[in-house]
Amino acid sequence: MSDDREHLSDDAGYRRTITDAKALSALANPFRARMLDALTVDGPSTASALAQRTGQAVGSASHHLKVLHEAGLVEEAPELARDRRERWWRKVSSSIRWSRAEFATDSAAVDAAKAAESMELNRQYDAARDWLGNSETAGDWDDAAFAAQTWLHVSPAEMRELSEEIVELLTRWHRREVPDDGVDRETVLVFARGFPHQP
Repeated sequence: MSDDREHLSDDAGYRRTITDAKALSALANPFRARMLDALTVDGPSTASALAQRTGQAVGSASHHLKVLHEAGLVEEAPELARDRRERWWRKVSSSIRWSRAEFATDSAAVDAAKAAESMELNRQYDAARDWLGNSETAGDWDDAAFAAQTWLHVSPAEMRELSEEIVELLTRWHRREVPDDGVDRETVLVFARGFPHQP
């Protein structure tokens, strides 16, 4: 199984393929995952701003940034600092992916990949459940939000082709230039999964 966390394209510098257990272990933490999400949505940030955004102490956010930095997932953005004390951070690449098949001989990496995938699935489930619990107060967003499910008969190669088409569609929407037309837009989470299953 592969995981494309932000469903982005393979453009050079745009997607990083994780090939070591250290980076996978760094991802298997909900605060670090939320910090990466915040850096994706908001752009570069400081530890204090990330702490406020993710509901943790500044010291904890700084520790998680250090772990992400050591794993090669974030880097400093010194050109954004207004003085020597201020430290800004940004993601190294806009998207990350991994495939457990690439770690077949490294049981620690496979375990780390499973932990990261499980944690991410729980976060997606929790976000969808929270939305369902509050959607009736969301006005037009209640009708705009969607869920899709279908049954297919495909081969592994066809499944990969479908995955690439979905990723390409989401990439196009992610990278589009958002019009400055006064229309109300919010950050939304879109995720998709496909896997063998029986009714």
